[in-house]
Amino acid sequence: MQVTTTFRHMEQSDTLKAYAEEKLDRVAKYIDEPITAQVYFTVEKKIRHIVEIVITARGISTKASEATNDMYAAIDAVIDKIERQLKRYKEKIKAHKPNGDGQHGRQLSKKIFHAESIEDSTEPVVIRTKIETAKPMSVEEAVMQMNLLHKDFLVFTDSVTSEIKVLYRRKDGNFGLIEPQQA
Repeated sequence: MQVTTTFRHMEQSDTLKAYAEEKLDRVAKYIDEPITAQVYFTVEKKIRHIVEIVITARGISTKASEATNDMYAAIDAVIDKIERQLKRYKEKIKAHKPNGDGQHGRQLSKKIFHAESIEDSTEPVVIRTKIETAKPMSVEEAVMQMNLLHKDFLVFTDSVTSEIKVLYRRKDGNFGLIEPQQA
């Protein structure tokens, strides 16, 4: 497991880093290699200790954060949260048949435009482009992935029809699905 740590508003601590890495080994059994973890330690107003962990592995990403008055307690709490999320994810995946036809996700390009260029009604200026993979999955798996990542929308390839679809979270808490229609 590759672990990256970031310390915000505090001195770097090797003991905190080692403690977090030791606790992260506990959740490694739920996900496939290769695993990368990003751990953010933050101190606000000298008493609020926040730990945020983002884990990315093959086919899954999850994140969680916890704030307490003790950094070690925050690490324990956030690891417990991630462990519960991954257990729930694994149980749901066992209920679905795995997609064994060798399909790979499609590459998508995401562009971010500069806001001032849109307001001036001139040609929009691309300020960042990001390539992402629309992984093949069912709608149920896409909902699980959105909940794990705390995202408002997800672009994915339908594992049955191989069409690109967009799942989004509605304001009422339900989900909407956008399916392309051939003209």
